[in-house]
Amino acid sequence: MAESSSQSVGPGGFVRTLPSPAPSTTSTTRSTANLPHPRGRPLIPGSAKEDTVRNYVEGQLLYINRRYIKKFAVQNPDDKVTGYKSMGELCKDAEGLVNILWLSATPSLQIPYLLNIAGEFTEWLTHFPPSPTATFSLLRKLDHCFASLLLGRDIETREPLPGFEDGPHSGMSGTDKVRCRSLVEQTRILVVDVMSKEPPQVEEVDEEADYDTPMETESESEGAASRGGAYGEDDDDDGLDMDVAKVYENTLVQLGEPL
Repeated sequence: MAESSSQSVGPGGFVRTLPSPAPSTTSTTRSTANLPHPRGRPLIPGSAKEDTVRNYVEGQLLYINRRYIKKFAVQNPDDKVTGYKSMGELCKDAEGLVNILWLSATPSLQIPYLLNIAGEFTEWLTHFPPSPTATFSLLRKLDHCFASLLLGRDIETREPLPGFEDGPHSGMSGTDKVRCRSLVEQTRILVVDVMSKEPPQVEEVDEEADYDTPMETESESEGAASRGGAYGEDDDDDGLDMDVAKVYENTLVQLGEPL
């Protein structure tokens, strides 16, 4: 059966058309990291669909970084793109991008762009008041993605990942693993530092926001509305300490680094 596609207008007004997930008979249970179930097979290298996803992801990264930079500038009333007011706002956009990359089931896109997001995260994190719920939600997604890509299987469902039919060596290169380890270690240190500096920021809940990603199916979109963006203050110090300790814990295990 041919894959369908969806078209919508993204931030900045550009139109995006991304392929819908291919039909799959595998489980569609959403992970505890609230990631969508990936497509049944990777996008064909060099295909128009792969180019579309790549262009969309790069456009979104530019959009996120543009809003991040505008956080430090005087706001122009005529500018439709405003700076981020909280880490929660930024993390919501970043989570949507991680969802799309995971849904693409294409390691050649997932690995470099997820490493890019994880690298940018270390910069973003230090320039906002602590937002524990938003921060740890994004980190759980990244941890699930990296650990699964290192293993070649979903770390929860144990399903083989598309694109890994020849084994885990189809995923991260040695250079990728070195970079991933460095980012993991840096992030764990930064999270401890940031979360201990000042009281967490109270993040507003946007109950009417649309959290759908353009590659989601209808059923996945319904789930997204119930899970997205409800970032609240975490008053449980023990829970916060536990979340800090669990940053990238699954990725560290797959990298062979004892906690």
